[in-house]
Amino acid sequence: MTTDTSVLALSLAQRWHDFWRGDIGEWIIAKGLRIVLLLIGAVLVARFITWSAQKITRRLEEGFQTGDALVRSEASKHRQAVASVISWVALVLLGVMVAVQITDIVNISVGSLVGPAAVLGGALGFGAQKLVQDLLAGFFIITEKQYGFGDLVQLSMVGAPTEALGTVEEVTLRVTKLRTPDGEVYSIPNGNIVRSLNLSKDWARAVVDIPVPTTADLSQVNDVLHQVCEHARDEDALRDLLLDKPALMGVESIEVDTVNLRMVARTLPGKQFEVGRRLRVQVVRALARVGVVTAGGVTPTVEAIAHPATAAADKTQGPG
Repeated sequence: MTTDTSVLALSLAQRWHDFWRGDIGEWIIAKGLRIVLLLIGAVLVARFITWSAQKITRRLEEGFQTGDALVRSEASKHRQAVASVISWVALVLLGVMVAVQITDIVNISVGSLVGPAAVLGGALGFGAQKLVQDLLAGFFIITEKQYGFGDLVQLSMVGAPTEALGTVEEVTLRVTKLRTPDGEVYSIPNGNIVRSLNLSKDWARAVVDIPVPTTADLSQVNDVLHQVCEHARDEDALRDLLLDKPALMGVESIEVDTVNLRMVARTLPGKQFEVGRRLRVQVVRALARVGVVTAGGVTPTVEAIAHPATAAADKTQGPG
């Protein structure tokens, strides 16, 4: 019994020794182990890149939340977008480098892949051109600082019947992700964007249209609205949001039974809607105190016009 066990053990040991001395065993030791170590190293480096990008993002976020600024600076928004793009590009380059190293370990000549790659490239050419278009569009969005993380933007897309309005949550070379006011998230390929309207670039303007009856004393209404403009910044919430005191532009239009007056105010980027709502409350209260009501019981309407730093020729009005 002992002899049989010893013979069996010697047989298994010899087989194990022969396996590692064979072609498969030598390949595992010489090449397979290197490939495994290379993949493990690539995973660790990829995790480090992701961790670094998240740390930079969190630091920018904490700096904004703990600071006194009510809105993000343009430099902070751009840095956060660039950090996201750099991490994405670094991961892609890491994958390419690992693939090249593996082909070198297994003795696959890169030159021998040129022919099959050309055929495959031709087959995928029509599909790949869309990807290239997205990457190029994303590159110019980042380098031209059209918008960044946290910006309120309105994007017009190819083939889309409506425009996408929301806050930018992520910008990469391929896609832009927007969070709508309803909490939904749009993932928009950058190549599909034909026009971008940044509603939070440097500063914005709130526009309040005030309809009053034609029978109202316009001199009295103008005096009341001028008082609203003078004392608008007395409200604590508006003092920090307004860049300067509101201005009354005068009569904007005349209709059959109403006269529309317009008030404008320059605000912090992205705060034009909040400022418009608060100004509307002040206007309604001021007019009610002197017995002036809006035409037909209609309350003053608020529009918001954004003025990006690189303003286009035409102005687009946002929701009020």
